[in-house]
Amino acid sequence: MADTVPQAEPLVRDGLKSRILFPSQPAYAARIESYWCNNAKLRPSCIFQPQSADEVSRAVTALAKANQPFAVRSGGHTNWAGSNNIDDGVTIDLGLLNSTVYDSTCQTAHIGPGGKWKDVYAELEKHGRTVAGGREAEVGVAGFLLGGGNNFHAARYGWACDNVIAYEVVVADGSIIIAEAGSEHAGLFRALKGGGNNFGIVTSFPMQTMASGPIWGGLALHPMEAIPAGVEALIDFTTHNAADPYSNVQFVVGHQPRFGGGVGITLASNMAGIEKPRLLQRFLELPEIMNNYKTVTLQKVLTYSSLPPNYYNIWFTLIVKNDPSIVLKAAELHNALARELQTGIPDHDFTSHVAFQPVPRLYVQQSHATNRSGNVLGLEQNTSDAILIQASASVRTAELEAWARPKIRTLIDEVRTFANTVNGSVLPWVYLNYAHSSQEVLRSYGPENTRRIREEAQKYDPEGVF
Repeated sequence: MADTVPQAEPLVRDGLKSRILFPSQPAYAARIESYWCNNAKLRPSCIFQPQSADEVSRAVTALAKANQPFAVRSGGHTNWAGSNNIDDGVTIDLGLLNSTVYDSTCQTAHIGPGGKWKDVYAELEKHGRTVAGGREAEVGVAGFLLGGGNNFHAARYGWACDNVIAYEVVVADGSIIIAEAGSEHAGLFRALKGGGNNFGIVTSFPMQTMASGPIWGGLALHPMEAIPAGVEALIDFTTHNAADPYSNVQFVVGHQPRFGGGVGITLASNMAGIEKPRLLQRFLELPEIMNNYKTVTLQKVLTYSSLPPNYYNIWFTLIVKNDPSIVLKAAELHNALARELQTGIPDHDFTSHVAFQPVPRLYVQQSHATNRSGNVLGLEQNTSDAILIQASASVRTAELEAWARPKIRTLIDEVRTFANTVNGSVLPWVYLNYAHSSQEVLRSYGPENTRRIREEAQKYDPEGVF
């Protein structure tokens, strides 16, 4: 019976039984199925769904005292097993902490960790405001922000975490504290800006907002022969992003059955609503299969980068200097990988891609602007404009995931090897939100930031609860 599940007993004893879902309940099955990626659909002994920071505090205290392992889920979009779920333990599911409340007096938004960005934007749009949040509709608030958060506004406002003005966080002893700049918890405030969930459970993210409005953007598909010109356009954009900080772009080389197989993809937008901005002209001149560029709402643009749910997903990442030869090499390696996947997956029910995203020095400068407190990402180590690479494959079964994973890893390793021959063009940073679990993210932030993270973890979680 539900009451006899031993992993739930600490919560039951604390009077939290009404917030627990057990495997026999349909609601439990629905929450497991709601994970975006099959990798994360583990089988916890129970799911705990708090409705307040106080209930999170009580749960953390009870579970830590009982030495009961637990996982923490925000939106459920991180794709490696164990990142947001657990087998035979307790999953703290923050999905009910999903409110977005706008405070017009100081133009801030108080955002719950369990929200998804599509819902955050929809609520703020009622007030004519927006935030530097996720670029995909289904991504959850907490994981995105705690990993740094590349966003549509990075050229003006830095990483998404740079726009968080405080954190309400439950730490290991159950205390609910407010971490903000200039407070006794200022070290934790900085560490949470990219340091992940190594310190506690954030139950609210107050963020600075900005004016919203129609944007211009969309998606264009290109034939494979357009990829070299697309790469040159990407390099040029990255070099000159400061000339138009309202524009942003991603260039993707992929195998996408919904688009007919091998294809180049441009995802471009201008957040000021300027149609066909000058900085994007080289992308607009590429040969096209189709495009849907127009003046639209942010909600519409979010859907263009969405990948289908219910696959096993493999992600690896790398950041390199803004050099066309490296991007072309990655594209070449991806196309060879796609052919191999087609041979090994006869029904061709898979997708794969390498996505290239500008990370100019401008982003780092915005992170450390006078009205921001910096972060622990360590991007100041990089003295040149850069390209963030995400290599990905999505397959239908766990067996295919195990087969394809080393191939994606090899692709990244080969790009790294090649880039190191181009004036040592591999940069020392790993983006948490795209990283595979085997990649050493926090160490890549540099010795000083790693020290800060360890010190804050030791201060707020000396027993290693998190």
